[in-house]
Amino acid sequence: MASILSADWVLPVDGPPIADGAVAIADGVITAVGTSEELGLGRHYAQAAIIPGFVNAHSHLEYAVYAGFGDGLADFSQWIALHIERKSRIAWDEYVAIARLGAAQCLSSGVTTIADCSYSGATALASADIGLRAVVYLEVFGADVTAALEHFAAARERIEPALSRRVSAGISPHAPYSVSLDVYRACAELGLPMATHLSESRREVEYLRTGGGEWGAYAYLVDSPGRSGPQLLAEHGLLGPHVVAAHCVHVDAGDIDLLARSGAGVAHCPRSNAALGCGIAPVVELHAAGVKIGLGTDSPASAPSFDMFDELRAAVFAARLRARRPDAMLAPEALELATIGSARAIGLDAQIGSLTPGKHADVAVVSLERSPYLPWEDPVAAVVFGGSPERIVTTLVEGEVRYEREDFEWHELHKNAASARSRMLAPPR
Repeated sequence: MASILSADWVLPVDGPPIADGAVAIADGVITAVGTSEELGLGRHYAQAAIIPGFVNAHSHLEYAVYAGFGDGLADFSQWIALHIERKSRIAWDEYVAIARLGAAQCLSSGVTTIADCSYSGATALASADIGLRAVVYLEVFGADVTAALEHFAAARERIEPALSRRVSAGISPHAPYSVSLDVYRACAELGLPMATHLSESRREVEYLRTGGGEWGAYAYLVDSPGRSGPQLLAEHGLLGPHVVAAHCVHVDAGDIDLLARSGAGVAHCPRSNAALGCGIAPVVELHAAGVKIGLGTDSPASAPSFDMFDELRAAVFAARLRARRPDAMLAPEALELATIGSARAIGLDAQIGSLTPGKHADVAVVSLERSPYLPWEDPVAAVVFGGSPERIVTTLVEGEVRYEREDFEWHELHKNAASARSRMLAPPR
């Protein structure tokens, strides 16, 4: 049965804002976008804007309660080592409980799709249960091909019941410093969507290029390949449109050219990069080169939340700070980054990312009631700079309401996830 949503503004992203706009939905698909005079009022949201659901191009739902772990550690590799040790203290049910909270937090931030790197696969079950669209990239580590593929196969089998048209599986060789070239090749041969972490920190790039630097002999390191991550993967044909690379903070002009020519996507995570002291990614330069760029929250382990509005603002401010120009990134560019840009980066732009007839009805409604951005001057700027999870009224995935601010039940989600966090914080026996 067809339904209509209307509001003060509809922001299609692939077209100009529509005043007194409306979106028509039938069978989970957008059938029309126009004015409420043309389509009808239907369910009307006053002092609000209707936007495409955000597409979170890089997340780790399993880390939803990791906030503050290792904050301020001087070395990025020490931070990683702390997380490896702490997550070894919990079991499968606790991974799922944490990921369920993370999925709900994404919906409450207007996120309808995630591209999630998941060690255990719990994200797949959580997303299926909560109603989030997800590409779940199962993580693998190390230099041993057999061990890596066995870990992947076990995780893939475990999540099989959760997989559907809406929740799909990919693979994530973690990073060139933690995964050997042979394992990357084996992952690529599976023919699945692939995500990896590239050029996140200065010390990472130094280690990959020289085998030395400040990292030392951490157990998770593989042998240095003598080149940057983008150079290594491109040289062996392992970059392509099926790959999304998270971070890409420390990339030079040659790396950027390789990313652009390969068609790989990049997930920009400005809050995480700032919190860990990694730096500011060259988003303006990546965009100018034609790289497909999206926006990701990373996880509360570094960012400290799945709040896409905070991420939007961080992207704007970081781009302006790096370029020292207030026009380096404008509100419409930021909104595009978090919607159709992210969808393009993960290869789903034909299905989601804009309010376009024929695409899935993945929609969020943002209220600006009692905000400093009313009366309206620029609705896109109002959403980007004035939005927050507290202002998300409702979130729909394929036309089905998956989150409503007034009715969503949080108690059990928070209780179960907090119990898992307590286990991770308990002193080792």
